[in-house]
Amino acid sequence: MLSSSGTFTALLGAAATLAVTAAGLPVGASAAPANPAERGHVFSASDQAPGWASENGGTTGGAVATPESTYVVTNRAELLAALDNAGQRHEPKMIYISGTIHGNEADDGRLLGEQEYAPGYDVEKYLSCFGAEGWSDQLHEYCGDQRRTRQSGSNAMKRQSELSIPSNTTLVGLGDDAGIDQATVMLHLAHNVVIRNLTLEAPVDYFSSWDPYDGEEGSWNARFDAVSSVTSTNIWLDHVTLTDGDFLDRDAPMGPNGKPMNRHDGLFDMKDGSDYITVSNSRFENHDKTMLLGSGDDNADTDEGRLRISLIGNFFDGIKQRAPRVRFGQVHVLNNYFLGHVKDPQSPVTSGAVGGHDYFMGLGYKSQVYSERNSFDYRGPGADETVAVHVWNANHFLDEGSWFNQRPVDLNALASEQFGARVEEAAASGEPLPEWAAQGFTSGIEWDPPYEYEPLTTPSEVKRHARTSTGAGTLTVTAP
Repeated sequence: MLSSSGTFTALLGAAATLAVTAAGLPVGASAAPANPAERGHVFSASDQAPGWASENGGTTGGAVATPESTYVVTNRAELLAALDNAGQRHEPKMIYISGTIHGNEADDGRLLGEQEYAPGYDVEKYLSCFGAEGWSDQLHEYCGDQRRTRQSGSNAMKRQSELSIPSNTTLVGLGDDAGIDQATVMLHLAHNVVIRNLTLEAPVDYFSSWDPYDGEEGSWNARFDAVSSVTSTNIWLDHVTLTDGDFLDRDAPMGPNGKPMNRHDGLFDMKDGSDYITVSNSRFENHDKTMLLGSGDDNADTDEGRLRISLIGNFFDGIKQRAPRVRFGQVHVLNNYFLGHVKDPQSPVTSGAVGGHDYFMGLGYKSQVYSERNSFDYRGPGADETVAVHVWNANHFLDEGSWFNQRPVDLNALASEQFGARVEEAAASGEPLPEWAAQGFTSGIEWDPPYEYEPLTTPSEVKRHARTSTGAGTLTVTAP
């Protein structure tokens, strides 16, 4: 069991799976050059996944694909054909992506939008059908039609934009402009998938649903993630950029609560027993609901004992929440760099201290998060360290060696204080204390990372790595 004293020094003496170069940059690949910040990482199909993805037999994707199962694709139709792999979908395959794959590209080359998916849908008409008692088909003559049109449009968009990735697949981008937009990269019952050197732009949900009773002000509920893992195992995302791209929520139509419509769901959500996943050397940019690990407190039958996930050496830039938000999982958050500003013009981060609800790491039911040497830079009027961690009903959390604005920070104390406040709220209700509240809070976890690694040890190293060696375009990939 790791505690505030931990087994950290024992791990430092082991041979590192997460290599540290002479420049002090973690690379997570076996064939890295001596100075990756200047020369770029070099892609090899045999690179070894770090973290939890190295367990359970490891994660190699399509590394052993034959020449017949190696593809270069430039559009959606070619990508779908490569994923099908001549009917051998689950056999190893290497798929190199050149340029941008558009998930909303029809067979005739047209790019589909709201009116192609749902002719006649009008978000203002849709909102006008909510009265004092909620939705009513009777409020206006068009309300029933708008309700049906919104749902049929959402279903049509799902059929078009969801790209199902089968087991034993590697997707890798050629050059610094390769990517997928307006699509959900769906990992459903998939095993052994590698995704590297791609920009994945979250799809715009034109049919996000409004719930006036969700929270104090009501809330939008978008449907589509950029990447979604459902009951999948051994997944490795590396040198990937995940973003809202040019479609920021700040530019969306205004909703009934006086705030812009939320047209995006997660950047990478993992649920329903997903397991042995690593996200490394990647960038998450200008997004709200970033990374949900476990979708509900009642999902112990699928999630308890699973959701073993490593986040290593990533850059979270302008992220408002869920970086990550965890239930049940044994999650290792190592050497990540978090950057936010209260008055950021694209994606402002407003913590509770400045009147908002934003946070970086979220601790939920039965989660056991091990946060290690992460760097949080949060600036602007009223910005303080409480943005780093938010506690709901977690009983275990351990941070070792993290920094806030380049100085040491005691995240264990912050988490313990927040847990105490949640217990007081529960006691004030007059109801018997829930199980989680009666158990108390421990600055420690009940598991050890089973893999070997060597962390960066200064905030400047973590920041430098994030700024120079993360995301798509920092991995050199040669066409087959």
